[in-house]
Amino acid sequence: MTINRQWLLVSRPQGEASVDNFRLIERPLPELQDAQVLVRHHYLSLDPYMRGRMNDAKSYAAPQPLNEVMVGGTAGEVVASRSAAFAPGDKVVGMGGWQEYSVVADAQRGVLRKVDTSRIPLAAHLGVVGMPGVTAWYGLTQIIVPKQGETVVVSAASGAVGGVVGQLAKARGCRVVGIAGGPEKCSYVERELGFDACVDYKAHRDLKALAAALKAACPAGIDGVFENVGGVNLDAVMLRTNAFARIAVCGMISGYDGTPIPMANPSLILINRLKVQGFIVSEHMELWPQALKELGAMVAAGQLKYRESVAHGIAAAPEAFLGVLKGRNFGKQLVKLV
Repeated sequence: MTINRQWLLVSRPQGEASVDNFRLIERPLPELQDAQVLVRHHYLSLDPYMRGRMNDAKSYAAPQPLNEVMVGGTAGEVVASRSAAFAPGDKVVGMGGWQEYSVVADAQRGVLRKVDTSRIPLAAHLGVVGMPGVTAWYGLTQIIVPKQGETVVVSAASGAVGGVVGQLAKARGCRVVGIAGGPEKCSYVERELGFDACVDYKAHRDLKALAAALKAACPAGIDGVFENVGGVNLDAVMLRTNAFARIAVCGMISGYDGTPIPMANPSLILINRLKVQGFIVSEHMELWPQALKELGAMVAAGQLKYRESVAHGIAAAPEAFLGVLKGRNFGKQLVKLV
């Protein structure tokens, strides 16, 4: 327990990200100072937002600095402590980044949080009962605000966020239609997550075909949209929106490589009096306890289903992350370190 392996971001992508943008290094662990804890990471979280942070561009958060540990959520165990707030053996989640260990000062409020793993597995605190789950809860309950009987469409429906959105909407009495890539993912969305229907975008490549598939799946139109993808996906959904539909914009993964993603019919925002609102879940920390309470209760009761894709070992992180950007993962993507 003297060496820490870390992935650094060493260059910015020109177009698609690649493994060459990262470098794996080894560093000795520092001596703990007063009020510090040493955390051994059991899991790293890999999420689409990380691609945006790799760019040196104006955004809602500062770019990931070069030659520093790649940003990311972590779940693990306190293995040494000089803090009254944490003891060895405590299970914790935080933002430790792509590395095997992190040293955290307990004065950094909110950076490290104890979690109860007696009813909810540690890894789930990075997914369904973590940032992705709270993202789903916030976009649905605070922006879409669904009413019983309405139709809600969710893109990237088999993912860590989309799968939770649909199940929460079903619990509120909505008709829920997903959009996902491939028959296996669509079958999972319908049969395991309980969506009413799922449209395979890989079988409907152009705007006309995707819009027709959505028309068949949403005969009463669309009242709420949880958008993770953008591009043709959003254009097709907007063609089917009802008056006063609400669109929660969580992600635009179709444009993460810097490709422009113009809208085909922006006039529909006016014609259908749409509410289109982007959001960043970390800006709404005051609502996290409420969200985590509902999500945790549903997971503990077996009412909220989820799936995880797990890569093994710190060396696997970059390839697993690039897989997320290509839709190769199934559910929440994690790297297991212990």
